[in-house]
Amino acid sequence: MVWDERVAALFRRNLQPTLTYWSVFFSFGLCIAFLGPTLLDLRCQTQSSLSQITWVFFSQQFCLLLGSCLGGVFKRTLSQSLVALFASSLAISVVFAIIPFCHNVVVLAVVMAVAGLAMGCIDTISNMQLVKIYQKDSAIFLQALHFFVGFGALLSPLIADPFLSDTNCILSNSTLNATSNLPHIRKSLVPHHPGNLSHYELPMKGMVVTRVSYAFWIMALINLPVPIAVFFLLYKERLVPCFNNGRRPLLSADELAMETQPAEKDNHSVTLQRALPDRGHDDLFSCCQSKNFRGAPYSYFAVHVAGALVLFMSDGIIGEYSGFVYSYAVEEPLSVVHKVAGYLPSLFWGFITLGRLISIPVSYRMKPATMVSINVVGVLVTFLLLLIFSYSVVFLFVGTACLGLFLSSTFPSMLAYTEDILQYKGCATTVLVTGAAIGEMVLQLLVGSIIHDQGSYSFLVCGMIFGGLAFTFYTFLLFFHRMYPKPSSEVDASSPDKPAMMGDSGLYQG
Repeated sequence: MVWDERVAALFRRNLQPTLTYWSVFFSFGLCIAFLGPTLLDLRCQTQSSLSQITWVFFSQQFCLLLGSCLGGVFKRTLSQSLVALFASSLAISVVFAIIPFCHNVVVLAVVMAVAGLAMGCIDTISNMQLVKIYQKDSAIFLQALHFFVGFGALLSPLIADPFLSDTNCILSNSTLNATSNLPHIRKSLVPHHPGNLSHYELPMKGMVVTRVSYAFWIMALINLPVPIAVFFLLYKERLVPCFNNGRRPLLSADELAMETQPAEKDNHSVTLQRALPDRGHDDLFSCCQSKNFRGAPYSYFAVHVAGALVLFMSDGIIGEYSGFVYSYAVEEPLSVVHKVAGYLPSLFWGFITLGRLISIPVSYRMKPATMVSINVVGVLVTFLLLLIFSYSVVFLFVGTACLGLFLSSTFPSMLAYTEDILQYKGCATTVLVTGAAIGEMVLQLLVGSIIHDQGSYSFLVCGMIFGGLAFTFYTFLLFFHRMYPKPSSEVDASSPDKPAMMGDSGLYQG
């Protein structure tokens, strides 16, 4: 995509909505990464066992998947979308604020389930809205969107770190024996997989001494401007009932000039978004209704399925690699010192965030399909080299960084590419977001079970298999792209004069 005056004008015109969606995704990142580092302190707060507290992970991830599936329900109009984003971002601040008062593990799991639902809605709606606004120019803006989730995911552990307990936060007779193992236990905890930690006996009764509450309250305050920003967007668009008594402001001179240019006819302004329901993207269950498939060729379904499977694998790799790379490093044959191995998950997420930042300018010039091709091949080659040099600690760090870079832009690039194939008519965003969420949850559980039964070496073997499957499914997607019916003429497909979404009935049109 070339950053020309048309795209620059489109961005200026949608500056406030775009910045708002980016900020909401910061909330998503802030909420997705805080649980791992704080889980042991939350175990003390709820006076629960390791196996019990890891169900809080599962509660959040399962409801994130559910929220991703249902997010499209609130996508029918701009008003519903912004109200859902306002409620979701506000719910995240509320969750941060009330977590310190959850002294029962079941109550904490319910609270995290609410957070998961909010995160799922944010994930689906923000991606959908940016695709709807920018369409064929959406790749760059999706890359920036996913940079903000990485930035939030990096920030929340840094906020929590000063308030984490250095010693066991439940004082009892066995405190001294368990204290030295806390850093190792903290880094080894992954969703619903205490792993080989069952032999560590941590006290469940005694005086609770933890300061982690301050971390949650700080994150609640940091996140508070996000729902305020969404409310200001609602107010600007005259979607707040008590302020909905004025007329929409007139366009500025620049905007009016752009309105008169044919190239801007594909710009679906928020006025049209508010006036007409969006039937091109619904929730997952609405997408599966038979009326949406009338006259659709098999390639229509195949593009949805292949795209979702690619992200099932790529996001699943992100989840399982970040969750188990520490456990793999401290076991034979590498036997990395616990403190050194603890840097691996941070290195992985750091390079994911760096890769997303780099992908913003790269996507100016490179097509989404090309970026995905580089990513899936890079992931496969990296796992192959990790297996070849499996006895090298240095290459484990190098491979972790490379893997983070290759995985960083896969989701936004795949989303832009798949929507482009379907000419913004199908349910690609909903299906792809759901597929990614399922993969992140399922593959992590699967790899944890395999490592437990087969040993740590199977960690890299699983990654190699998943990388190979991602490459295979992407090859299928390229094939189905060639089979998918093209527009009536190449001019229609590439011309900015052709409106792509508004007025679309939501049914397939051959």
